[in-house]
Amino acid sequence: MAQNAAEAAAFDGWAIDTIGIPQQVLMENAGRSAAAVLRRALEPEAVLGLVGSGNNGGDALVALRSLASWGVSVRAILVADRDPADPLLHGWPLNVVSDRELSDEAWAAALRAADVVVDGILGTGTRGAPRPRQAEAIARLEQARSGVVALDVPSGIDASTGAVPGAAVRADLTVAFGAPKLGAMLHPARAHVGRHVVVEIGFPPMLASEASATVVTPLWARSRLPMRSTDTHKNRVGRVLVVGGRAGMAGAVVLGARAAFATGAGLVRVCSVEENRSIVQATVPEAIYVDPAVDGALEEAVVSSDAVVIGPGLGTDAHARAVLARVAGAGSCPLLLDADALNLVAEGELDLAETVSRRVALLTPHPGEMARLTAGAGDAPSSDTAAEAGEDQPPSDAVTAATGTGAATATARRFGCAVLLKGAPSMVAAPGRPLAIDTQSTSDLAVAGMGDTLAGVCAAMMAQGLDPATAGSVGLYLSGRAALLAGRGAGLTPSDVIRWLPESLVETAEPYSKLDLPFVIFDADAAR
Repeated sequence: MAQNAAEAAAFDGWAIDTIGIPQQVLMENAGRSAAAVLRRALEPEAVLGLVGSGNNGGDALVALRSLASWGVSVRAILVADRDPADPLLHGWPLNVVSDRELSDEAWAAALRAADVVVDGILGTGTRGAPRPRQAEAIARLEQARSGVVALDVPSGIDASTGAVPGAAVRADLTVAFGAPKLGAMLHPARAHVGRHVVVEIGFPPMLASEASATVVTPLWARSRLPMRSTDTHKNRVGRVLVVGGRAGMAGAVVLGARAAFATGAGLVRVCSVEENRSIVQATVPEAIYVDPAVDGALEEAVVSSDAVVIGPGLGTDAHARAVLARVAGAGSCPLLLDADALNLVAEGELDLAETVSRRVALLTPHPGEMARLTAGAGDAPSSDTAAEAGEDQPPSDAVTAATGTGAATATARRFGCAVLLKGAPSMVAAPGRPLAIDTQSTSDLAVAGMGDTLAGVCAAMMAQGLDPATAGSVGLYLSGRAALLAGRGAGLTPSDVIRWLPESLVETAEPYSKLDLPFVIFDADAAR
């Protein structure tokens, strides 16, 4: 689960006031756990803590006291009005000074002497740009050559929206308490988080209603993978139909079909124009080619499929509009609308509300397609985060308005179906369900054809019985995990992802946390 700032504060208050967990117990657990993570991950000999006035500063003092008791050299600089002999120190004689007592040279010397600096300046309740005193401390921290560890969130980011309205800490490691904060998972704040570790500090179990989002962890995704019976056959493990590929765009349907096979689909059909037949049959010999010009062939393929993808390379001409209408009007199996199918919906060529009244659906737009879908809508969502427009996208202001958690949830509510909004990170929204946030996203996936590949993966998951929202979430995990396993960096291609999809599907080793600490419940590498 991931919480916004208000949810985190409410949950914390409920645990203290209703359940009866003393606030100091939570703070002790938070600070000590952060200290253990810091020590295990970075093995420092000297730690400097920048301590603010609130609970975040208290967590920092507990962490520093714990490190001191373990033999680490520690020092604290108060960057707010706080008693140097704070009771949280439990009498330990730490070197605690106020920032107002330090010259520029003393600041520089303190930063230079530390292997690690702990950011305990501002917490999750911060709104807007930091005040001058805290902003100055953040600016000085930017000059540190040591590792930086933020507590709960890097100071200066918005824990709810991911905005960075002013000075903000850039951490190498962020240790969050109880649950990741939603804003820390969204850009631009995500770039400030570094490695993202969440520790359990004694909270009661968290209900879905107490968090804005579900976090798609490896354990979450793998626990939802479809299971095959030992006596099954190809027609019982998922039949996928991929529809698209105008002349010259065969690659789009080829990638979708190959991805569906690589993710466990038992039978894949490809419906594309006659000009693409030889390419499809040569590059995906396992697939069955369907000629849309043959009377009734497309409709028969839809009816005998368990999931249909329509849109990759489809085009938006009269032929494409006719094909979309034929697919939408046939059968009742789950439908995945991608690429040009979404553009046709935006142009009013398909009554999506009527379509989803007869069958479940998953929309997979990138921000530009989302902008076109929401253009002119009376309830067009406002932005939670900013995004740059790509060359195939509308002007940046329209794309910005169609990006973020608000866009995904509002569009899902408007159309009454699941929406997978591709981005950094990608997310899945569905009516009546928490938002699902992907944890495997990487800039390496920013390559033409990755959307076609993802569509094939998600369709294979739907064909094997997952509902559209779960299929989208699991599909994001498998695709991102395959990209990481491929290890190609910026040279990654969709074919690399397809090659590694089977490995991501059968992976049994738990890529959970290398820290080997029992209270660590989430561990994600730095965004890249």
